[in-house]
Amino acid sequence: MIRSLALAWLLAGLLALPARADSVTLASTTSVDNSGLLARILPSFTAATGITVKVVALGTGQALALAARGDADLVLVHDPDAEAAFLAAGHARTRREIAWNDFLLVGPASDPAGIKASHDTTAALRAIAAHQTPFISRGDASGTDAMEKRLWRQAQLTPAAPWYKEIGGGMGAALNMAAALDAITLTDRGTWLAFGNRRALVELVSGDPVLINRYDVLELDPTRHPNIHAQAAARLADWLTSPAGQTAIGHYQLAGEQLFHPSAR
Repeated sequence: MIRSLALAWLLAGLLALPARADSVTLASTTSVDNSGLLARILPSFTAATGITVKVVALGTGQALALAARGDADLVLVHDPDAEAAFLAAGHARTRREIAWNDFLLVGPASDPAGIKASHDTTAALRAIAAHQTPFISRGDASGTDAMEKRLWRQAQLTPAAPWYKEIGGGMGAALNMAAALDAITLTDRGTWLAFGNRRALVELVSGDPVLINRYDVLELDPTRHPNIHAQAAARLADWLTSPAGQTAIGHYQLAGEQLFHPSAR
């Protein structure tokens, strides 16, 4: 009798426990993570849904490769060409834009290439190459790296050593090296505003329409990747494009400056 009562109490206690919250793994870019955006907005999503989010911050190429292996449930990246290839390969079922900001060229305040306050990226890159001003490239197949390579191609230039250095690292590493070597680099505005080791680095080139930087969320196709948490991932994608998610994105600021502009259609 005592054993039966104890078992009944144990079962009642277990039933009274809250169900374990669903979870989702989000493969995202280092630029989004370094900016602090996800750390600020994702707790609101978890509070509203009970779904916890694990962020794996990588370059866009690495994030898409991780998802292609089925090791992520959702992807948030910023390389339109790589995203289109990911969709064409059948890995994702939807792609939705959630926000935009912009890229900019930053470099030493001494401005050896004479490009400060320019809004013409092509002219700036040609001046950098002509003066052989040190330039730090991420060289990591990230969305930023892909944009930088496109900009050089548009300028009809092929940068090369010794003044052009590919480091195979993230945005923070590129900015640190640029600061240490008085070099120029391409960065997204979110990471730039959050970066604390600027030394002599200043904003040199911005405002060119070709520097617009769009961020998309891609839901994986559960028929291709049956082991993903598809329902939880769909709820996060929906939230990011919802009025609540868009408001959270738009309200995130550093030093009084808005880092991301919500743009879900």
